[in-house]
Amino acid sequence: MAQKPRFYVVWKGRKPGIYTTWAEAEAQVKGFAGAKFKAFDSLKAAQAAREAESREGSYREFVKPKVERRTLWQNLPPEERPIVDSFSVDAACSGNPGRLEYRCIDNRTGQVVFEEGPFQDGTNNVGEFLAIVQALAWCRKRGLNLPIYSDSRVAISWVRQKKCKTNLKPTERNQKLFDLIRRAERWLAENPYENPVLEWNSKLWGQISADYGRK
Repeated sequence: MAQKPRFYVVWKGRKPGIYTTWAEAEAQVKGFAGAKFKAFDSLKAAQAAREAESREGSYREFVKPKVERRTLWQNLPPEERPIVDSFSVDAACSGNPGRLEYRCIDNRTGQVVFEEGPFQDGTNNVGEFLAIVQALAWCRKRGLNLPIYSDSRVAISWVRQKKCKTNLKPTERNQKLFDLIRRAERWLAENPYENPVLEWNSKLWGQISADYGRK
């Protein structure tokens, strides 16, 4: 299946505007101090975001912080690299159970797609599971079948089984987390998806692109 086109809005760069290829957009922002840009899935959304620059500071509603990507894998032969047109998810949990956060980034641009949390009394694998499912739902809504990477083999297996097989105990503090787990399991049961869910090769590629850097 052919990939849907993407549109890149450059708010701050050598020549602000809307570009239909990443190569064109990258030429405007690479090495440009303070560059602001984001990929969109439709021309209409890109135009709305582009026009928003006339309202002071309003581009911030479209742009989330950019994650500094690791470059270890960029020195590898092309056949050994991760797929660039893809997404990565990661979770961070201070304890087991503990304070949990998770997020997804676009591996092409480094832009944060979504961030969730903090949640109390969570675990890392639960966060990775929820992040993968949310990324799948996000892609399905936009007609994207790009790969999704996670470095949690456990969470990937849960997604494939459509069941979060956690040993985490429910508490008053993590009720919202268990609500999200039930919603995620229901989504998996009701929605087929074509996105490959792949394990990130940390030994070869370094930390996953979405990593929180708290290890």
